[in-house]
Amino acid sequence: MRRFVAPDLDLSGNAVQIEGALFRHIARVLRLKIGTPLVLADGSGGECRGTIREIGRSSLLVGIEERVIPATSADEVWVTLFQGLPKGDKMELILQKCTELGVSEVIPFQSARSVSRVTGERMEEKVSRWRRIAVEAARQAGRRTIPEVRFAATLAEALRTADQELKLLLWEAEETVTLKKVLSAAATPARIAIIVGPEGGISPDEAAVAISAGFTPVTLGKRILRTETAGVAAMAILQYEFGDLGNAREESEMAKPARPAAEKKP
Repeated sequence: MRRFVAPDLDLSGNAVQIEGALFRHIARVLRLKIGTPLVLADGSGGECRGTIREIGRSSLLVGIEERVIPATSADEVWVTLFQGLPKGDKMELILQKCTELGVSEVIPFQSARSVSRVTGERMEEKVSRWRRIAVEAARQAGRRTIPEVRFAATLAEALRTADQELKLLLWEAEETVTLKKVLSAAATPARIAIIVGPEGGISPDEAAVAISAGFTPVTLGKRILRTETAGVAAMAILQYEFGDLGNAREESEMAKPARPAAEKKP
């Protein structure tokens, strides 16, 4: 059964009218027909199963048949990635792969050593594109939720709301405290934050800002990873240690809504 995620879906009723890009993808690209069953998710945890009832010129109607209530899991962990702005389209790759691995929030920031310098309208365009990439990656990965994506002008600005229980700074200047050592000594956290620098790494001043905000500098050991690899590797490690990587899929509970007396056609 095909699954579609869109952050603007309202799944509260007994039918969902779909327009715009998602309509074109379902009706024009995939050419799904009336009677096709599918799963819809709103990107915030809401999900339902239904069937295409009508297809119009610019919209289609999906009748909701089962409301899915995700089973709660003790293995869920919220991970925020603070990513120093990298060159070119590397941010897109980071977003794609970290979304697949279950990142909850990605905050790219303009680092002192970032080669790319993007401001104003161009930055707004970048953030909009990054959010679209997160939506698509969540859809392909079968996630119920879509990671939050927002930009910060500096690391200090990004860390103003950093209140996670476990805070990690991947820093090439750290030589003795390993990520493995810190994770083995840590109690299971509900929320984790990790900082990854751009190609040139985190500056000493930025490291001081992070440490003052409660971050622990760690090293990955002898491995030298590119910026587009470091965050992905860290996400995999954190999900294996504290999250659900490798765990069996959990069943969801379903609730059937009452049939509406009348349905609005698209």
